Formats: sequence, C-alpha cells, structure tokens
Amino acid sequence: MSVLRLNKVCKKFKSGNDTITVLNNISFDLQEGESIALVAPSGTGKSTLLQICATLDIPTSGVIYINNKNTIQLSDNEKAEIRSKYIGFVYQFHNLLPDFTAIENVIIPLLIQGVSLKAANEKAKYLLDNVGLYNRINNMPKYLSGGEQQRVAIARALISDPKLILADEPTGNLDPYTAQKIFELFLSLVNNINTSLIVATHNLELAEKLQVCVTINNCELELC
Repeated sequence: MSVLRLNKVCKKFKSGNDTITVLNNISFDLQEGESIALVAPSGTGKSTLLQICATLDIPTSGVIYINNKNTIQLSDNEKAEIRSKYIGFVYQFHNLLPDFTAIENVIIPLLIQGVSLKAANEKAKYLLDNVGLYNRINNMPKYLSGGEQQRVAIARALISDPKLILADEPTGNLDPYTAQKIFELFLSLVNNINTSLIVATHNLELAEKLQVCVTINNCELELC
C-alpha cells in the first residue's frame, strides 16, 4: 500500500529578480513499512522536501499523495487533519513546549484528535517507559538532557501510530554515542508499528540502517 507518493514535485523561490530552484522533478513512492534515508549536505533542500511531504509547505508544481489522497486539492484544515491522523514529525531540536511536562508534551497529538485524557496518559506512559523515561514523565523539558528531550519528541511523534514518520536530522544535535542509541531505539519503535519512514541525516552510518539511501544532486533525487 502506498503511504506517500510524490509526482514531479518542484520547489522554486524568488530572490529579488532571480528564481532559485531547490527541488526539481522529485518523484517517488513510499510503501507501508518502507524506510528511506535522505543524505545530502546542508542547503540542498532536505528540510524543504520533508516539509512538503508533511504538507507544511506547498510545492511550486507537482502533486503529493498521502494514502492515495491528492493533498494539493485539500484546504488548510483538511491538511491539518491529514497531519494529525497520518504523520509524525521529529525535528532536530525537538520543539518541546517548555511550559509542559514530558508527558503533557507527548499526549498533545492524541488530545487534538479527541482521545480522552485517561487513554492518552496511559499510552504516553507506555511510550515514555519504552524510551527509558518513565521516571521523568513529570519533568519539564529544561530539566531533561538533550538526549532525553529528543526521546520525548520521538514518543510524541509515535503516539498516534502514524502511517508516516518524517525525521529531520533527529540526532544531529547529539553526541555520536547518544545519537547511535537513540536512533536504534527510534528504528525499533518504528518497526513495531510498521510505519513508513523518511529520515534526513548527515550521518552515513545511521543512514545505512534504513532500507534505501537517496541524495539530492542538482535539485533532483538520486540513489546514494
């Protein structure tokens, strides 16, 4: 089953009188349970591509299908519903809400979907236990280490059992040892729910753990 499909996606930006092409003719089909590593230098469009895949950015041309639904034709509210139901996003800098505890950060996606507080709390505790943070569930982000904060962000991305996980340099802000451990944990949890995965990373060692490796060369997608 196709979870995410891009058909001839292009992205261009205006810079004064110039037009800058960031992505050109990007097409691929990500099936259920498949994983892709997106390895390319900074400034080549990795984050832009992930934002487009998540319907957070609009391509200049081309079409994005999520669960075989043409997202280009959807309203902003409909896109938000797609993201809430089908997509989990993991950022490099975790983006935790500083005034909420670890467990409160994790349950937010379920509460937005209308899940009861009791059920959301139970699932969040389960996930935080799986990432080794059960004894830190009531801590505010500022009292957690960088690795712990990223584990909270991973739990938050997974709590809705999304069909698609998009991770933008999820371990890029961590030391190599912590990055390795968290990435392995992340992949284990993703495999448990059989979700599809795209990870943008500079780390070739981590990229090798995914099924397919691609890069962006001259604004186009190529196999590594």
